[in-house]
Parts: sequence; C-alpha cells; structure tokens
Amino acid sequence: MTEASSPFRKDLHRLLALMPGPNQEAVDAVICRDAQLTKPPGSLGRLEEIAAWLAAWQRDTAPAIQSPLVCVFAANHGVAQQGVSAFPADVTRQMAANFHNGGAAINQICKSFDLRLKVVELSLDHPTQDFTIASAMSSEECLAAFTAGREALDHGTDLLCLGEMGIGNTTSAAAIYAALYGNDAGFWTGRGTGLDDAGLLRKQKIIEMGLTLHRVYLSDPLEVLCRLGGREIAAIAGAILEARLRRIPVVLDGYIVTAAAAILHALDPLALDHCIAGHVSPEGAHREVLIRLGKRPLLDFGMRLGEASGAAMAAGNIKAALACYQGMATFAEAGVAGKNG
Repeated sequence: MTEASSPFRKDLHRLLALMPGPNQEAVDAVICRDAQLTKPPGSLGRLEEIAAWLAAWQRDTAPAIQSPLVCVFAANHGVAQQGVSAFPADVTRQMAANFHNGGAAINQICKSFDLRLKVVELSLDHPTQDFTIASAMSSEECLAAFTAGREALDHGTDLLCLGEMGIGNTTSAAAIYAALYGNDAGFWTGRGTGLDDAGLLRKQKIIEMGLTLHRVYLSDPLEVLCRLGGREIAAIAGAILEARLRRIPVVLDGYIVTAAAAILHALDPLALDHCIAGHVSPEGAHREVLIRLGKRPLLDFGMRLGEASGAAMAAGNIKAALACYQGMATFAEAGVAGKNG
C-alpha cells in the first residue's frame, strides 16, 4: 500500500471537485468603478488588479478587508538530524514561543498593518520521520496535518496570509520541488538558515538520498507530500484549499509555503487561482517555482525569513489597494473633468 492511500486521497479529490470559481460580475463592477476614479486608467498598476482579485474571490461587488488573518504553522522535521540546518531542531519550539510572546519580525509587521496573527503548533514533540530512511509521514499523519490546516481558519476571515516555522523545512521544500519538476537537488537547494559551503553540499546529498529512496512513488503529488513533506507543509495545503471553499483570497509567503501550493497545483492547475504570491525569495529557486505556478510576486525585497513575513508585508499593499478603490472620489464626485473623448 502506498503512503497517500485511500481516505486522504478520496477526501482531497472530493474537496478539489467542490472548488468555486471567481465571480465575474463582481470583477466587472470593480473595473467599472475603477474607470471612474480620479486617475488616468491603469495608473495604479497592480493595485487596480488587486481590487478586482479581491472582488472575484470574495464574490462581492464591494470587497472588504475587515478581518485579515496571518496564520503560521510550526512543525519539526526528522531530516533535521542529518545536519541540514545551521540551527538545532529545538529552535522551532523556541521561535513558536517567540511568536506567542510578540518578539518576532512577523509580530511587528502584523502590528504595523493591523493583521491578526495565529500560530498553530503541529506535534512539535513528534518530528516527521527522516525521509532518507522512511516516508516522512504516513497517510494518516499527513491527513491529520492537512485537516489541522483546514480547521485553523477563523470564522469571518476575509484575507489569509500563510507562513511557517520549522527547522529543516527548506530541505523538505527543495525535495518536493525536485520531485515535482525534475532537475538535480542542487538546482532547488538554498542555504536555508545560513549553511556554509560544506553544509550546502551535505544538504543537497541528503535531498538526493530521499529522492532515490522514494523514486518509484514520486510521480504522484500526494506521495510527494507524504514522503518528502512536513506537517506544516501539509497544513498549509489544507488551509489553501479550505480558503478556496470559503471564498477567502490567499497571500502566499515564500519558499516553503509555495511548496505546499505546488502540491495542490500539481493535483489541479486551477487550485491556486484564488492565491497571490506575496513576494519572491532568494532561497533556492523560488522565482523559478513562481514562474511554473504562473504567479507574479507583489514584492521583491530579498526576504527569506519565512514566518509569513513576506506575505504580511504584501498584505499591507493589498490593504492600500483596497483603500484606494474604496476611498478615491470619482471624477463626478470630485468635480474633476474626465478624459476628453
């Protein structure tokens, strides 16, 4: 029996079949109002696109951001024992505590843009298996994490920013990308928390070992998730899909969050239509992944911290885009002459 066996597979494909599409009437209404605002057409660039995107997925001609949520999932990886990170696995729990205590970068960004922060710890005392010797998760473990991600969304959330924390998770993400897209491990692998050259080579070797061990299963995206992923990656996939079912627009963070998105995209190319890439990270080949997913990042600040920092920064821009759409006067309201015929 394969790891991604029956209940998980059936549940996931059932949910994918239920995904709603965008609301074109809401988009048309936004475009119509935007054309009347006191500015030249297209002069706000992607800010104009963002307002239409929000309307499409909230399915509302008057999109709103009243209860945005930043959700950070934390988990531990068995592969971390192979020395693939510059920091020990204990840092995952310590950083989760730092999030709760308000001392991390994401706390300050959330305060700056009035975003709610939720931290979900996923069995921190029970790391996944080391994927060089076994499947990282059983089907049951993967389904449990996926379900935890679905259940993490608070009632009333109208914009979701996703992030993660987990020592060793850039190794897992790189392995997922190599399994989904090919190329050797070195193409996808970055320095993570700051590996030196020797550490980077070791990390690449560990990924190659995992790919070799599980190679006969890696044509199946669900097997890729179970065998090479982590609980936080499975949870993020669950949160992305649940957001779609609830018509909540999603802002993706960086390298690890995008690995969860890539699994869903491999299962159904339409599964990420409600998502926007908050930023592009210099970690690994994140830019290449975004190209494959058809996502143009909002920001390029050279950020590679994780913990939803890039997604939350992008949320500030999304809120500004909506404020412009909602608050700007039309030419008629302002008494300003419109464009000559």
